[in-house]
Amino acid sequence: MNKPVAAIVADIQTALRRGDVAGARAQLATLADAPPLLAAQVARMSGDPHGEEQALARALELSPGQMLPMLAMGNLKAERGDDRAATAFYQAALKRAAAGPVPPELHPLLQRAQTWLAEAGARFEGHMRAALGDIAHVPRVALAIDMLSGKVPLYLQQPSMFYFPGLPQRPFYERHEFPWLAELEAAIPAMQAELAFRLAGGEDFRPYVETQPGRPAPNNPLKNDPSWGAHYFWQNGEIVAEHAAAAPATMAALAAAPIPVIKGRSPMALWSLLKPGTHIQPHHGMLNTRLICHVPLVVNADCALRVGPETRRWEPGKALIFDDSFEHEAWNRGTETRVILLFEIWRPEIGAEERAALTRLFEGIDLLGSAQGGNGF
Repeated sequence: MNKPVAAIVADIQTALRRGDVAGARAQLATLADAPPLLAAQVARMSGDPHGEEQALARALELSPGQMLPMLAMGNLKAERGDDRAATAFYQAALKRAAAGPVPPELHPLLQRAQTWLAEAGARFEGHMRAALGDIAHVPRVALAIDMLSGKVPLYLQQPSMFYFPGLPQRPFYERHEFPWLAELEAAIPAMQAELAFRLAGGEDFRPYVETQPGRPAPNNPLKNDPSWGAHYFWQNGEIVAEHAAAAPATMAALAAAPIPVIKGRSPMALWSLLKPGTHIQPHHGMLNTRLICHVPLVVNADCALRVGPETRRWEPGKALIFDDSFEHEAWNRGTETRVILLFEIWRPEIGAEERAALTRLFEGIDLLGSAQGGNGF
């Protein structure tokens, strides 16, 4: 009488637990269609990597989404020194795990995979930098190596409202690309004097993130918090007359910039204040048709802005220009308040005809309801 398959499987598992690998192999041979993961376990304990690979491949053929054979195959490839194959299997398992749920017994194996990937990425980075020599320090080449090795994630424009195709994926722009900026930066001392007069009054700016009547409350930890404050000169295309009258140098400087004029949306310009200890969490702006300009008025060395993979600090007298449709965040870890002049400009790659078309498009959208804001920070 033939022994039931379930009984043979149980006998094999018992043999493996007591270290009887030969007995387990003998019993496995009696099964016409052995469970692939059990066959892989027997092959591994027998020192048969070829048999283990065949069994794991069969397991993945039968159930491509199984994390355990993915992780086991990654281990096998790593032991053989095939980093590229191991990386592929480990990454596939981690991606599957991110979709959840994950059995608790797999947590240590997934952690091992993450550790191995970090170590393999460092090995690969070292190899590529050695192979390229001095060329590896060319900024864009260096960033490409960092992304290829997994050290830095890939960031792309992801505006929350409107995406305009065909624009370059550039988190930061450089000051020399904007000839009009020199005139604006020359006015910084006069603008600082106007800011100092406003701050001398001791009153907080209004919160940058505010709950709007008739709208859901923003999902932002700085909601209604003046730690991130805003003092507007232009808001949603309307001038804030009292503020503008008190800051003539600031208004004159803004006149040099190619600020969009879109009814109900733009111009937009303000002093953006960040108190010590404040962190603006990572987020995306609404559009990729504009750039955000920061002109530093009060800064310290412990303030910074990250846009995509790059972090920059505000330097006295030097504007920062960036695309806020990339994931970005800012923080003030110093002991003094940071204040910048913030405004938006048209992207230089968008010509006059497209600017006119986009202006009509945005104004048309807003005929269905008022614009929902969308400043930078």
